[in-house]
Amino acid sequence: MARPASAMIAGTPDRVCRTLAAVQAVAPLIAAGRDDFDGGRRLPDAVFGALADAGLFRLWLPEALGGPELSPFEFMSVVEAASALDGSVGWLVGNGGGMSRIGGYLGEAVARDWFADRHSFVASSTGAVGTAIPVDGGYRVSGRWPFGSGAHHATRFMVLASVKPEDPDAPLICCYPGRGDVTILDNWHVSGLRGTGSCDFEARDIFVPAAHAHPFLGLRPTQAGLLYRMPPSSVFAWSICGVPLGIASGAIASFAELACRKSRLGTRALLRDRETVQATVGRTRAMLRAARAFLIDAMRDLMAVTETGGEWLVEARATIRIANAHAAETAMSITDMLAASAGTAAIFETCSLERAVRDVHAAVKHIAMSPNNYIIAGRLALGLDPGTARF
Repeated sequence: MARPASAMIAGTPDRVCRTLAAVQAVAPLIAAGRDDFDGGRRLPDAVFGALADAGLFRLWLPEALGGPELSPFEFMSVVEAASALDGSVGWLVGNGGGMSRIGGYLGEAVARDWFADRHSFVASSTGAVGTAIPVDGGYRVSGRWPFGSGAHHATRFMVLASVKPEDPDAPLICCYPGRGDVTILDNWHVSGLRGTGSCDFEARDIFVPAAHAHPFLGLRPTQAGLLYRMPPSSVFAWSICGVPLGIASGAIASFAELACRKSRLGTRALLRDRETVQATVGRTRAMLRAARAFLIDAMRDLMAVTETGGEWLVEARATIRIANAHAAETAMSITDMLAASAGTAAIFETCSLERAVRDVHAAVKHIAMSPNNYIIAGRLALGLDPGTARF
């Protein structure tokens, strides 16, 4: 039975508490393996396996298929908690856990087969469009797609493709080739979120069955839950909005610990005893909570209008996008402020603030958090069309 909207808004405290406890249980393993994140440019197998065993890559799998089907708010709290431990971990929990929602759009037999293993992980890319030539029973798919987060551990890949590549306005479809159908390209040499392994990948004239594809826009859910009836682009953006906030939250905690033991050169006074530092910590806490509150308020509106229908859906979609952009900018500002207050300590790789700065600056470059989101909302407020359907 589908969960009512009221239940999704209120959440299930026991369930989310268990999931948050599972995140914390993996913390020692993450800390022990963190040095390998940068060198390997992907999560170590042991860390990925522990996250998978904890169920963190199936957070939005429908209850009817054995998943937890977390509410958007529960989901965000889990992604925040994971991101506070490490940005790359949070990024993959958001992406992997978020992509488990495709169980609400696939045929039940296909979804059960794909997600029978807790280590199932779908790496997705909407950054490029390939070709999908219709053939008997499916499509012949070719293309190269960027930013395949978690590619090295993925069991499936989600790619965008056009059935009429000669027509730029032709509808797009999502295709799901298997691990053996794609080639991963080792090009993830970046400053932040190094542990995500977000490499390009390509496919050359592979066959994808029709049952392993669906429309990109206007798709019809196969599960009744509200989560699967919400605008997919909005839900996609929500799946990673908690990452910058979690990184910022972790940065506040790290800075507080540092301030309690570090003094400025030439003085015995601890950082925590300086009023400017106290004000910075207080201000960043307020900024974090305000950004989170805007996101939650925007999601409540989107859920309500999805449930009831009506003319406000476009407005709600635009609002949640500017909430995403605002949260990303706020998280980046918080982390930069704390790093500045930490002084030279924050430039050393042994300081967690150094990684937080790199990771948050990488995370906010995602299109879901782009400043262009403000343009969409501004156009609507000025009586114009949004200028794009992909928001």
